Order: sequence, then C-alpha cells, then structure tokens
Amino acid sequence: MDKKKLKAYHDRLITERNALLGVVGRNEDYGREADIEATQDPADKASNSYTKELLFSQSTNDRIILTQIDEALERIEDDEYGICLNCNKEIGAKRLEALPWVRYCIECQDQYEKGLLNNEE
Repeated sequence: MDKKKLKAYHDRLITERNALLGVVGRNEDYGREADIEATQDPADKASNSYTKELLFSQSTNDRIILTQIDEALERIEDDEYGICLNCNKEIGAKRLEALPWVRYCIECQDQYEKGLLNNEE
C-alpha cells in the first residue's frame, strides 16, 4: 500500500478513535448521572435502569471498536495494515474504506461470523 493511502487510513483511524473516546466518556457520565438521580417513582427508576443498560451496551460496542482501531494503528506501525490476519491476503480497498479497522478480508470475516475461524486475535 502506498504511503499516501496509508497516511489517509491512519488519519481516519485517529479521527474515529477520538470521536469514540468522546462518546464513551459521555455515556459514562450519563450513566453516573442516572445513578445520582434519587427518584422515588418506580416508572422513573425503570426508565433510569433501561437508560443505563442501553448506555452500557453502546459503551461496550464502542470499546470493542476502539480496541480494533488501536490494533489497526499497531498494524500500520508494523507495516502489516490491510492484510487479513487469517489468510494473509490483501483486504479490499472498498472494505478498508468502509471499516478501516477491519482485521479480516470479506471471506475470512464471513467464516469468523459463522464461528468457523479459529484465529482469534
């Protein structure tokens, strides 16, 4: 991969990482605020509980993506970016454009989602 494309992916990964860090931080703050509100109404308690669970779920997904972004940045540093971690083939440019943190080519991702891929990084 040429250096110009690699730099563009790097910059995009950093931008995505910073945005997700902000979202995760806000979700944690909202979750804490829901804990602080001492409502007596059972409906309010249920609503707060639901909101906290939703924020926790979103935060978990965002943290997974953050980990994948950090791994992609490491692969850039190691000159391994854009290469499938399973089959060592080049990951398609359109796939990297859509999700620059992906670890697998489309075929291996399909195997991974079906539970057929043993290579867990």
